[in-house]
Amino acid sequence: MMKKISFMDTSFRDGFQSVFGARVLTDDFLPAVEAAVHAGINYLEAGGGARFQSLFMYCGESAFDMKDRFREAAGPGAQLQTLARGINVVALSAQPRDMIDLHAKMFKKHGITHIRNFDALNDVRNLVYSGQCIKNAGLHHQVVVTMMELPPGCSGAHDPAFYLKTLKEILDSGVPYDSICFKDASGTSNPNKVYETIKAVRKLLGDNTLIWMHTHETAGIGIAQYKAAIEGGCDGVCLARAPLSGGTCQPDLLSMWHALKGTQYTIDIDVNRILEANRVQQECLKDYFFPPEAQKISSEVILSPMPGGALTANTMMMRDTGTLHLYSKVIEAMSECIARGGFGTSVTPVSQFYFQQAYANVTQGPWKKITDGYGKMVLGYFGRTPVKPDPEIVKIAEKQMGMPVFDGDPLDVLEPGIPKAVKILEKERLPVTDENIFIIGALATPGGNKGLDFLKGDRPVNCRKITGKTEAEKKATQPPQSAPKAAGLSQYKVTVDGTVYQVMVEDETGEVAAVRAMKAGETPKRPQIEVKTQLPGNVYEILCAVGDTVKKGETLVILEAMKMETPVVAPDDGIIESLEVTKGQTVQSGQLIAVLV
Repeated sequence: MMKKISFMDTSFRDGFQSVFGARVLTDDFLPAVEAAVHAGINYLEAGGGARFQSLFMYCGESAFDMKDRFREAAGPGAQLQTLARGINVVALSAQPRDMIDLHAKMFKKHGITHIRNFDALNDVRNLVYSGQCIKNAGLHHQVVVTMMELPPGCSGAHDPAFYLKTLKEILDSGVPYDSICFKDASGTSNPNKVYETIKAVRKLLGDNTLIWMHTHETAGIGIAQYKAAIEGGCDGVCLARAPLSGGTCQPDLLSMWHALKGTQYTIDIDVNRILEANRVQQECLKDYFFPPEAQKISSEVILSPMPGGALTANTMMMRDTGTLHLYSKVIEAMSECIARGGFGTSVTPVSQFYFQQAYANVTQGPWKKITDGYGKMVLGYFGRTPVKPDPEIVKIAEKQMGMPVFDGDPLDVLEPGIPKAVKILEKERLPVTDENIFIIGALATPGGNKGLDFLKGDRPVNCRKITGKTEAEKKATQPPQSAPKAAGLSQYKVTVDGTVYQVMVEDETGEVAAVRAMKAGETPKRPQIEVKTQLPGNVYEILCAVGDTVKKGETLVILEAMKMETPVVAPDDGIIESLEVTKGQTVQSGQLIAVLV
């Protein structure tokens, strides 16, 4: 008897993320959703993961509005799934308990039926509360064990025994679930390992538990992995459709259907209707730029596991900052970051921690700068890594970050988020709704709040298209222009009642910028101090102005690159004589930011 293998169409979440860095406008793709449903596809991935924040940050849209429109296009009977990252849910950072609960309620409210829930460290503690909230909201909870292949020479985790141990910990934790998924975001797990894992899991769970497998075609072995999983007892797989399949995306639906011919397994589809839905999808996306790296096999990820969903997002950001030529070096450097970082699975957010650290190692020198996410991970602030990180790296992180090793529950150190968000909304006189509360909490960053920027009307559109760009898109994708040089300062010595003052006056306006009493016999000095960047990025915030008096170590500008924020600080006490950048400008390594006197 033929066994029918279920599938979820990931085109509208992972496909968008893996090809376009999740930057796709809702108006452009909704006809493809309708066509997919018409073709008989009833289970679709509809958001979550990086797709949530990308709508706010790059598409000028609310993710909640998108979900409502997606539900309307898909109809009331479709199963719509999103992706959640344990205690991070869909946020830029770990969330407190009240925000985790709000996430499940809001996604239920806006038409979602299923949530796939994973923790990149496979720390089961991070799945228990989030999973309970998903079930309490009346949603299907698909709990996840994350997979990858370790870099050469590494061992101690990410083998069938490790995955079975993780699953047993999930079962022992009592977290409620409806199905189980084994998720290989980098598509690097050896197919034999996949088979042995799923076979052991099926034996443990019996025949009544639904087992799913998720992978990417990035390393070229996705269909082989799926066939191995199916032979081991898997019930469902994640597939995408042209032009959002293969390469960094999921294996193609029609290719998988074809690969199962002659076996005891089948995928129940109407091929002609699928082909028609594919044509509609291709038409919807014809104006979008398809990065070449998203459409090819990247076998180097076998040695340095990089998720398909993160690969293109990172290359898009590297294009934005003019550093795409460094990509191969960064991928190569990732291998060491994984090997010394404790073997957390290379899937968001941990994959981004690896990539950010590798990027810093390439642009600033090996381990000269421990990035925030990587440092907190090796110190234990996101949970326990599968194996202990390299003690030398832990020591460097402790010293640079001024933080001790932490072995507690990450949720225990997070303060409630809803009261903070309400306070921000009230201060800004913005509507206090559950949606706005979650937007504020989910999009907070160390240097600001992208959710607040969005709600206040700062809604940039940066979707890469090859034709038909809107004016906003054209402006967002134009090459960065050099900032106009700020007005300088002139210095005067003024004596009042016998006291000599050094007075700094703005050349353009004549306004007094700063006044300082001079010591007896002191000669005014104006040694200029140039403040330069240490790495490429975009200017996210400027926290000073010409004429400001600043202290050594004070943050002048915040740069954003690879989803991380890097402060540019004053190297000494001084007065801001000029600012050489503007907000939103792209800067290169070594570029002049400001001049102090």
